[in-house]
Amino acid sequence: MSISAAMVKELRERTGSGMMECKKALVEANGDMELAIENMRKAGLAKADKKSGRIAAEGVIGVKVSGDSKTVVMVDVNCETDFVAKGDDFSGFVNDVVDALLAGNVENDEQLQSLVLASGATVDETRRALIAKIGENITVRRFVKYTSSEGGQAAYLHGSKIGVIVELAKADAELGKDVAMHIAASKPLCISAEQVSPETIEKEKEIFLAQQEEKMKGKPADIVEKMVSGRVNKFLAEVTLQGQAFIKDDSKTVGQLLKEKGNVVSRFARFEVGEGIEKKEEDFAAEVMAQVRG
Repeated sequence: MSISAAMVKELRERTGSGMMECKKALVEANGDMELAIENMRKAGLAKADKKSGRIAAEGVIGVKVSGDSKTVVMVDVNCETDFVAKGDDFSGFVNDVVDALLAGNVENDEQLQSLVLASGATVDETRRALIAKIGENITVRRFVKYTSSEGGQAAYLHGSKIGVIVELAKADAELGKDVAMHIAASKPLCISAEQVSPETIEKEKEIFLAQQEEKMKGKPADIVEKMVSGRVNKFLAEVTLQGQAFIKDDSKTVGQLLKEKGNVVSRFARFEVGEGIEKKEEDFAAEVMAQVRG
């Protein structure tokens, strides 16, 4: 059967695949458009499975706050290269996932993968189709969703690589954004000193004592205790949101700022693209040379 340019155009529009790939699929399906689409989907799933083991440490953080400021979501979607992360197809996928998360009732990764997007396809189906089209492994790595009927939510996105969401006891968009920006820059471990585990504090004491071993020799026990206590207090101020100096006005801590505003941070989350993922070191020149040599 003769494959017309109009048929190829239609298949391209319906699948988003390249012209030669569409023409080949139509030839193999003897001009049957639906069969060609089905075969391409199967091939795409196979490609996606093959690429699933490849490291995806680039990507985009997506955040969105609901119109009433009662719900906020943040998602970390990864790919293999920054070039793909900046593409319209990838960013569109991230936006679709964020919108679906904001509207849907999702509590775990399994539910996220089966969440239906505006297109009618699930997150996982759309992800696999995008892998087949783009040629890179893509993962929806993690997400957070906060909802509160009493408080207010805020979010901050630094470029597309660092995202923060914050829940305040009372809605305050300006304060929420300021605190979220601070968290993006200063990376606190938790809100207050009470939330730092005893094990973490003991480890910090051990490190300090090892570093100051020579200075500690011959000093009275009460002096040593004061020195250790001072170091622990300094450490807690460095790693807790309330103890850190506010980035927009370092004359006060974030805790003091919140007190001035009569507000409290109930919880927060910070995502950074690639954190915790061991990236593969690439030698681009060697890779090109290997391709040239065949």
